[in-house]
Amino acid sequence: MKFQDIESFIGVVNHGSFTKASEHSYISQPSISKAVKRLEGELQVELFDRSTRHLRLTDAGKVVYRQGEQALTSLAKLPSMLNELKDGTAGEIKIGMPPLIGTLFFPKIARTFRERYPNVKLELVELGAQLIEQLVEKSKIDVGLIVLPVDQSLFNIDSFYSDEFVLCIHQNHQLATQESVTLAELKDEQFIVFSKGFTLHDYIINSCKEAGFVPSILYESSQWDLILELVASKMGIALLPKLIFERQNNSEVKTIPLKSPRLLWDLGIITKKGGYHSFVLRKLLQLFTN
Repeated sequence: MKFQDIESFIGVVNHGSFTKASEHSYISQPSISKAVKRLEGELQVELFDRSTRHLRLTDAGKVVYRQGEQALTSLAKLPSMLNELKDGTAGEIKIGMPPLIGTLFFPKIARTFRERYPNVKLELVELGAQLIEQLVEKSKIDVGLIVLPVDQSLFNIDSFYSDEFVLCIHQNHQLATQESVTLAELKDEQFIVFSKGFTLHDYIINSCKEAGFVPSILYESSQWDLILELVASKMGIALLPKLIFERQNNSEVKTIPLKSPRLLWDLGIITKKGGYHSFVLRKLLQLFTN
């Protein structure tokens, strides 16, 4: 079925005759007649009651006219709708990130993006980094914000934030007066770490092992603010990205820089390698790469 045939048919109805439809469309009357006949043949219905002097639609003709107008109206909107997509003024993005990264970064990302593209919907999916990677790889979500490194053969990767880990201790702790500490100096301490499944959990444990000891873990938590409250209660020490500490205001907790080894919290934005990037996704990625 050709839209040109539907267009010719609607023109005949709107102008009340084949002759007038021909005059307004600059298509010959025989061509319009053939288009209507072709349409009737494909649909296997009569569109006009030809037993009367004036053109009158059959019941089938009324249905085709009504639906045809809707179809042509939708087609007429396509250019402007596509322009909106290209301009980033319409669309939807599914963005995944672990809860910690979401808490620290998503509000700012959402606010900045909404100011520029108010009609684009950002849907947040909060899961662990490994699950986020799987969802991006399977094209279940468009983009992920996770802790690096990740498999470069699977993802396009752009680093967007790097932070140093610091030692978080109670202000009366015996190490509180030192200007810096090494990781090895913490081998006899009680650690408070993120729960299993968090990238930071494995990162801290592996870093301690590389420094020559297995950390003694007293508590695990999925909440960074609880970890710091436990530190403030003299329950143990914590190694956290400096940004997390800066988000709290407990005066009993202080930080000390790590001088050896230097631990970094590298965050990146990932998309599926070879995957399609929608127009609005490209706009979002520009926020991180410009």
